[in-house]
Amino acid sequence: MRLHKKRILLMAIDAAIVVAVSIGLQLLALFGPSSLMTHSPIFSGMTWLATAVVAVTVLFFRSVTGVYRCIWRYVGITNYLRVVLADAIAEVFLTLFFALVQFGFGFTTTALIVLLSCLLALISRFLYQAAYARIKTAEDMSDGVRDHRINIAIIGAGNIGASLAEELMRNPQAYYRPCFFVDIDPTKAGLQLMGLPIYMENDDVIERIRRAAVQEVVIALPDLSGEQRERLYNQYKATGCKIKLFDYPIGSSASEGKRQLREFNIEDVLFRAPIDFDNRQSLEFYRGKTVLVTGGGGSIGSELCRQIAAMSPKRLIIFDIYENNAYDIQQELRRRYGAELELDVLIGSVRDVERLEEVFAEYRPDIVLHAAAHKHVPLMEKSPAEVIKNNVLGTYNTANMAEKYGVSRFVLISTDKAVNPTNVMGASKRLCEMIVQCRQDSETRFVAVRFGNVLGSNGSVIPLFKRQISEGGPVTITDKRIIRYFMTIPEAASLVLEAGSIAKRGELFVLDMGKPIHIYDLARNMIRMSGLIPDVDIEIKEVGLRPGEKLYEELLIQSEQLERTENSLIFIEKDTPLTREQVEAKLMILGKALKQPTVENINAAMHRTVETFRTPEEINREAASAREMQEANT
Repeated sequence: MRLHKKRILLMAIDAAIVVAVSIGLQLLALFGPSSLMTHSPIFSGMTWLATAVVAVTVLFFRSVTGVYRCIWRYVGITNYLRVVLADAIAEVFLTLFFALVQFGFGFTTTALIVLLSCLLALISRFLYQAAYARIKTAEDMSDGVRDHRINIAIIGAGNIGASLAEELMRNPQAYYRPCFFVDIDPTKAGLQLMGLPIYMENDDVIERIRRAAVQEVVIALPDLSGEQRERLYNQYKATGCKIKLFDYPIGSSASEGKRQLREFNIEDVLFRAPIDFDNRQSLEFYRGKTVLVTGGGGSIGSELCRQIAAMSPKRLIIFDIYENNAYDIQQELRRRYGAELELDVLIGSVRDVERLEEVFAEYRPDIVLHAAAHKHVPLMEKSPAEVIKNNVLGTYNTANMAEKYGVSRFVLISTDKAVNPTNVMGASKRLCEMIVQCRQDSETRFVAVRFGNVLGSNGSVIPLFKRQISEGGPVTITDKRIIRYFMTIPEAASLVLEAGSIAKRGELFVLDMGKPIHIYDLARNMIRMSGLIPDVDIEIKEVGLRPGEKLYEELLIQSEQLERTENSLIFIEKDTPLTREQVEAKLMILGKALKQPTVENINAAMHRTVETFRTPEEINREAASAREMQEANT
């Protein structure tokens, strides 16, 4: 009711402004140019009627465009423009109306009344907003609230920086107080934006920020490349301030949301721009399909389920052996989509042929995304028989069921560790690729997708570093020389889905992931982003390479038969596939080894079946000359 009264009051003020402007113009016409009143005599009944028509029309179109639904204490430029738009429409309507009914004001008078009324309405709202902010600020200062605000410097005096400053300055409850802008454009230096000074980005800017008692630096610039982000972060970290971004949330874009003031995330540690996939083809492909995701509760599997659920599938089936993860993603999707999503969560193992048969026979999936796998390299070195049972035979079982029940597409999730593997996990994934690639004669289209380490996934280095930093260190790395390719979980899932939509038969898709980075640099950056100093506040400690670990990973088997897809970031690796008979022979070797599953027997069998399987020592001796190591050191 209180808000309703305020709207009525504001409409009454606007109506009074229109009447006052009309009277003012009539007085001007009485003592000045009489041409202002071209249709009706001055101060006649007809002029008062015309004035009422103008006032009602202006208020009507302002109401229609939502002017009176705004809370004018906090509005921005968009709301002011809404008033202008409403009055422009009102002016066109009034001109046509008065011309039709042959009474009222002429075009000039009508235009002047509407224009001046609009101007006065804007001024009144601006003065109200400014007065409210000043009064609220005074109240906050008297209560000591002002002292608790965080002073910030905004890097970038463009549209993005201005919108951030406006948002903070017009909200007296804001937690941050902008002090000034910094910009690289010399033509802006010395000017003001939103009443705040603009300083040139030069050698003195770090000291200026320190003298101004700025506590945080906010980077508000569009379309930053990885190199630019790294330069800005390193430059302003020297101020001792916390560095933040005014940017879209990780994994979203301008079309999906608004910019937010946020911390540097683990994805930003990479200092590369997120890889943006055009998912229109994927959206069309998965719409209306029944999709089965094995390992659907894991890091990659659950993100696949999130993205598929947004593509309006006919049914989504999550298949996982670990019930807790499966339950978590089930509840998340239920909250988000409710009854709109046909969702089934099934517990079972890809080792269990009978259970797989039950699932495929009942649900008849159109598409299978095979993410179920053991992936922890050191753990699998101690339990190599389990990686054969789960990764190799699990993939074999699932692929057989896909063929038997007429699945249209089968997408295998692989890894860069499958290239010249030095551990049983990587070797098992190379065998999984062979199982997929040998089925080019199948009605089912089989495809494999290979990518590097996934940021933030279960068991990855990022959660480990975060936990070690929170505990005060040390942060442990295996070797300062070690490098890895990285991508985000949404990027990995998008690649898998796009590969599935464009698959033909037997392809091995590989993502151009850019330059590999040193794990040591990753650790240092994460410590610095926590507001601490590497090797001063937090020690970085080398603990030695783990069993089966090599200094670098390769994404591509060395082959000349490499081609781009329509997506310039996705390649197809076309090595010559084995025949089904050759793959079956390899599986027989592994089957015999499983009868006496000692570490030695399993490793020997893996070396016999994967010709590129080498020891870590062999690879690491040659690491300095490797293309990947040289690229990372550039």
